[in-house]
Amino acid sequence: MSENNSNIYIYGRNPIEEALATEGDQIDKIFVRDSISDAQLSTIFDLASQHRIPISHVPGSKLYELVGSVKDQGVVAVRSEVSYTGFGEWLDSIDTESYPAVLLMDEIEDPGNLGAIIRTAAAAGISAVLVPKHRQAPVNATVYKTSAGTAGRIPIVRVGNLNQAIMKLKDEDFWIGGLDMNGDQKLWDLEVDRPLAFVIGNEGSGISLKTLEHCDYRFQIPMDNNVESLNASVSAGLVCYEWRRKKEMT
Repeated sequence: MSENNSNIYIYGRNPIEEALATEGDQIDKIFVRDSISDAQLSTIFDLASQHRIPISHVPGSKLYELVGSVKDQGVVAVRSEVSYTGFGEWLDSIDTESYPAVLLMDEIEDPGNLGAIIRTAAAAGISAVLVPKHRQAPVNATVYKTSAGTAGRIPIVRVGNLNQAIMKLKDEDFWIGGLDMNGDQKLWDLEVDRPLAFVIGNEGSGISLKTLEHCDYRFQIPMDNNVESLNASVSAGLVCYEWRRKKEMT
């Protein structure tokens, strides 16, 4: 294992197989030297598939750039700098009778946005931030820095499939609200007498259509002067503190 540019890398076939078997949820990506056949790394490929971890085939020079002159055996894994909480573990620990709120990230791509969202969520008393594995900024050094260290103070829960996680949250009596500029409900009308999960969409395209279909309701932030949308982290901040304001009024 080595650290480079504030990222953590694991190299070598046996260490990576062990990491995938014991902490697969903590692995962000795997790089494989393009001269190696998939069959030579079948166990790694199988474990990566189980955890939905992306694999990139790259020149040997890329591996050297990541870990330097070591016996990498043609494969390097990138491990999350901040440990994620397992979804099942977190779900078992949550007290739904206290009417908690969580944030669900739907393909937030900018690490700066993700870090700012985590910081606001922690400050507002949000119970967790859920992030999907794919098409989503990982919790890396940039995120940790932007969050001002709060990424270690609030559970960051990584899920393989956001829509499946939503269905499990519904099974635990969470109501799912999607932040949507065309929503038929205003943020100010939010009711907090139930467990809530707020979906925050991609910076450009918003919440994916399939995820939006799983939402119990869609709410919007009222805006004047023909302003079309707000930055994702600003929007998430308004949601967090409107929820907190309402909670303190009850």
